[in-house]
Amino acid sequence: KQTAEYSTSSSDDEFESKPSLKYKAKRSLRRKRKLEKDTKQLIKQEELKRLHKAQAVQRQLEELEERQRALEIFGVQLERELRGESGSGTQDETQMLHEWFELVLEKNKLMRYESELLIVAQELELEDHQSRLEQKLREKMAIDGKSNLKDEMDLNEEDEI
Repeated sequence: KQTAEYSTSSSDDEFESKPSLKYKAKRSLRRKRKLEKDTKQLIKQEELKRLHKAQAVQRQLEELEERQRALEIFGVQLERELRGESGSGTQDETQMLHEWFELVLEKNKLMRYESELLIVAQELELEDHQSRLEQKLREKMAIDGKSNLKDEMDLNEEDEI
């Protein structure tokens, strides 16, 4: 009788442990899916931030180009006056030379700023490329659990990334 009770209780224990293992597996799978979803959402937010920043840089570059064109036009007029080609001798030559040097300084300042903006744009491109490579690597490594599905080409591509 005791042996029968013992076997009955052990089979009850096995029955009770199986659902808890299933529950743990389901919970683990839910966590994994939630983590993947959160990661994808974070990647999307980072992409949007880079896009907004790139658009702002593009607008600044366009405004900078406009200012450079205006300075160029003013510079051409000032140069003509300095050479005496315009015929309007109303300004003092020293005043015109002062304006000319200020114009050159402003133009150099704008060129430095343009260089900085181009560096920021290149940095954004590199960040975007890095993000895409990281996502591709995650996808390749996700297949790792199913190693029999990975072939030599997949392994080489993963190493290359």
